[in-house]
Amino acid sequence: MQRTNKVLLIYTGGTIGMGRNPKTGALEPLDFNHLVENVPEFEQISTEVDTYQFIPAIDSSDMSPVFWGKLVRIIATKYEQYDGFVILHGTDTMSYTASALSYMFENLTKPIILTGSQLPIGQLRTDGKENLMTSIELASSYYPNGRPIVPEVSIYFSGHLIRGNRSTKQNAEEFNAFNSFNYPHLCEAGVNFNFKTQNILTPDYDLPMIPHTAMDNNITVLSLFPGMKEGIFDHILDLPDLHGIVMRSYGSGNAPQQAWLMKLLKQLTDKGVTVVNISQCISGQVEMNRYDTGYQLKDANVISGYDSTVEAAITKLMFLHANYTDTKTIREYMNRSIAGEITIPRA
Repeated sequence: MQRTNKVLLIYTGGTIGMGRNPKTGALEPLDFNHLVENVPEFEQISTEVDTYQFIPAIDSSDMSPVFWGKLVRIIATKYEQYDGFVILHGTDTMSYTASALSYMFENLTKPIILTGSQLPIGQLRTDGKENLMTSIELASSYYPNGRPIVPEVSIYFSGHLIRGNRSTKQNAEEFNAFNSFNYPHLCEAGVNFNFKTQNILTPDYDLPMIPHTAMDNNITVLSLFPGMKEGIFDHILDLPDLHGIVMRSYGSGNAPQQAWLMKLLKQLTDKGVTVVNISQCISGQVEMNRYDTGYQLKDANVISGYDSTVEAAITKLMFLHANYTDTKTIREYMNRSIAGEITIPRA
């Protein structure tokens, strides 16, 4: 691969670039130049850094598939010009964006690293500078043969580099905001970088990167809870454009043994709705062969999401339903790891 010694920094918005409104005291997005002015360390970077700013900046609560498509187009257009890409993003939906991008960049061969901060970069105790500078360094880390060390979509925060579609925001207060509970970290950044190369995806460098921009957001989440009432959920069958459901079940994939619920799920899957079973637990995976309640879900044609996060499952359904119309094909791909998002148990 031909190195360019350049990284593209894309600012979408988020706490890292915010300032405090003197009248209201609330945090609000500032111009990207404000962020750069607060990081004099930029001058010490050996890699050239170009910038792209979303105008206006986006609060991550407003992130959507439209903006994911925009990010894909920006990076795809400039793909050959840079060694890697760093996306500054608000923390609240960062795991959704990282998961979505992992599917939307087929056979990704360069690093795309998302980062941000818990405190604005202009504040004294900000975590933004370290997150930003380290992300840029990671995005430009290559082997002597010219291949990148981390050619996948990842999140860097507070000393840890984690796979994007394995990530979950775990804390709204502490600097260590993200973790990947079902997959080990890709790198630990201390005095030196300790890359966990055995955990990092290896693309096929003989094939091109293929960008995808379409996402189908006719998806919903059904979270099970004790005392669910049949009448409240009957309307789901009447939704004409519903294509997929991420069902958050108990423990290792269990659901209430209610005849109406199993009937509802069977009716949904018979209509072509893809129903994926993931656990409400932050760690562990769905094992639908373990208990009788799991077998009942299999009889209703509910498919296992294995150890997927809710963010990865939602965005995977969006991606697959946007790119395939055949329900059987979509179900088959949901049972495969297409971007390192799930671990399939050995038979």
